[in-house]
Amino acid sequence: MRTDVIMTALSVWFVLGLFLDAYYHANFTDQETFFTPWHAVFYSGFAATGGWVLWTVWGHVRLGRRGLAAVPVGYGMTMIALPVFAVSGAADLAWHELLGIETTTDIFFSPSHLGLITAMIVILTSPLRSAWGDPELPAQPPLRQLLPAVVTLAFAASLVMLFLTYGNSLVYDAYDVVGSFSDLYYGDADVLAARMVITTVVLLAPLLLLARRWSLPRGAATLTYATVALVSSMLTGFDNPEILLAAVAAGFVIDVLAAWLRPSAQRRGAYWAFGLTAPFVTSVLYIGAASYAAGLPAVTEIWTGAPIVMALVGWALAALMLPNSITSGPIRGGPMSSKPIAERADVHS
Repeated sequence: MRTDVIMTALSVWFVLGLFLDAYYHANFTDQETFFTPWHAVFYSGFAATGGWVLWTVWGHVRLGRRGLAAVPVGYGMTMIALPVFAVSGAADLAWHELLGIETTTDIFFSPSHLGLITAMIVILTSPLRSAWGDPELPAQPPLRQLLPAVVTLAFAASLVMLFLTYGNSLVYDAYDVVGSFSDLYYGDADVLAARMVITTVVLLAPLLLLARRWSLPRGAATLTYATVALVSSMLTGFDNPEILLAAVAAGFVIDVLAAWLRPSAQRRGAYWAFGLTAPFVTSVLYIGAASYAAGLPAVTEIWTGAPIVMALVGWALAALMLPNSITSGPIRGGPMSSKPIAERADVHS
């Protein structure tokens, strides 16, 4: 647990650097150098995070463990992601020196950036993989016990949403939402609808993943939604407060919904119902907040049907993630873990 808590604290530093970089790229487009203060925060955060993982492994080696036995539970993939991140960072420097600095949507398609973000997500979610394979965690843990896993999973979701900014509905302000759903010919109703589908999947998937392994801890949805919404609002310079508040409110309502439905791997019906209703609630609050600030959209079919579409998307996602109930008790050594429980119990830290 100590390893995961420190890893999570260092991840805040690591992620903050990238969020600062994203903020300045989105709001100040005159960035012409790789060597910026926010890059310094970003890469120093990586160095601190990677240093902690290697120090932990070295501590196990000094205790006589060798090979995979020296790697903490859930950190096997991290040992691969660390050098991948370092190589991608060097490639990013070379890329910028040769081709310049990206300032618009091309940021999210740069091969070096994609290498960085993929490795970063693997590194950040080490506490999640560690908790997933921990046989001592109860089936219904409080948020306190799962906090490193939930926080780093929320960071990972926010990073995915950051690199899918071109499909992020949370970057719209209230007037953009209402305008898009008021004009079928000159608006971008289809674009916003597609963005809502992508955002629904990114917000819901982490909660469904947690609910497959444990009873969803209270506060997990609020924390996840607030983190993703905060990063999205940061990209707009925080000029869409109604959407930000709607996302946080949706997280709170979904936490209440989860406490009532109790979705889990053993309760497929509740799991599917949660996947159906959580996006519906989110979409209703999203469109409702926009309508409160900017008026009701003119095209009734779209603003009334969009929440239903999102609900069906969420239901389909839940069915894909849990097609059959799991009745053999709590999941142990599941797909996120790297070793059988018998081999891993003695190296957990």
